[in-house]
Amino acid sequence: METARFDYTLPKEAIAQVPAQKRDESRLLLVHRSTGQVVDHLFKELPDLLPREAHLFRNTVKVMKARIFAERSGGGKVECLILNPASESPVTDWWCLLRPGKRLPVDSTFKLEGYFTAKVLEKNEEGMARIHFDMDQHQSVADLTDAIGEMPLPPYIHRGEGDRRKDVDSERYQTIYADPQKPFGAAAPTAGLHFTTQVIKRMIDCGNRFHDLTLHVGMGTFKPIQSELVEAHVMHEEYYEIPQNTRTAMNNRTDNRIKMAVGTTSLRTMEDYYRHTRKNPDTGEGTYGKNADIFVYPPDLFTTDALLTNFHLPKSTLLCLVSAFLTPGSTDGIDWLMQIYKAALKRNYRFYSYGDAMLIL
Repeated sequence: METARFDYTLPKEAIAQVPAQKRDESRLLLVHRSTGQVVDHLFKELPDLLPREAHLFRNTVKVMKARIFAERSGGGKVECLILNPASESPVTDWWCLLRPGKRLPVDSTFKLEGYFTAKVLEKNEEGMARIHFDMDQHQSVADLTDAIGEMPLPPYIHRGEGDRRKDVDSERYQTIYADPQKPFGAAAPTAGLHFTTQVIKRMIDCGNRFHDLTLHVGMGTFKPIQSELVEAHVMHEEYYEIPQNTRTAMNNRTDNRIKMAVGTTSLRTMEDYYRHTRKNPDTGEGTYGKNADIFVYPPDLFTTDALLTNFHLPKSTLLCLVSAFLTPGSTDGIDWLMQIYKAALKRNYRFYSYGDAMLIL
């Protein structure tokens, strides 16, 4: 399947640089797969749009203020983007992206006086560096970033030095239900950014139920497909955790409620779990954890019934996922999604992380 089929032209002005004034006042494009109908709504109308009660599965990962700045031991500025804890290492060891990376070889150090000293332990083939942090006044790297870090905004959201919008980012590039104990997001699960306490309360009052899971969103979510064929793309892995009560709701075959994924990160978690446990039954108790290595593209099939998502980048794996979800078992969703995106642009929908949402039923 040619990657070019997932390409489209997006004017720069359609890329949202700031969120809607209020979370639930963003727009919501409703797509009915059974009829092909596409209807404009506001996100705050979501409780009235579901055809029946639903189980909503949401990613509670917290976005770490993971971009920190320091100085190299020999002089010169360093930008360090903290991504995820190093495997089988203490919480002081993290995989990071460094800039300038070439000037920070293995065994080199950088620091911010009064806060931390960091040492480069190793580098991998993906360009990431394993960094050990010695902290002067904080108990964890997460605490350190809360004190001195900036939100790791996607590269298409532009902020200058001293930009006052950074204060807004600290609040709005985070879901209201982010778990402080799960500070493992290098990017936000953006479909969840639209929820307010009022919308959640209304949905619960209507008989809907929310269930939590956590996928450690990595920078790979922004990596475009660079191969000519979709099948040749090497998918990034992201670790996820699903509590037992959430898995119970996922596996319930007698409940008539819709199973709805809040965002592509939740959908990826759910479908990876479903596909893995078909061959390796989940018989354990407690939290289920695994690396998601699933790559979803047409003509995949799904166990999940509905998807809430934002509008995604051209030639992205997320665009592949959404087009597959539009028409499970078929490749027709590719052209249909391109038509939907074209219509959304004409209707002045805002794209990407701070943009509007789409509900696929």
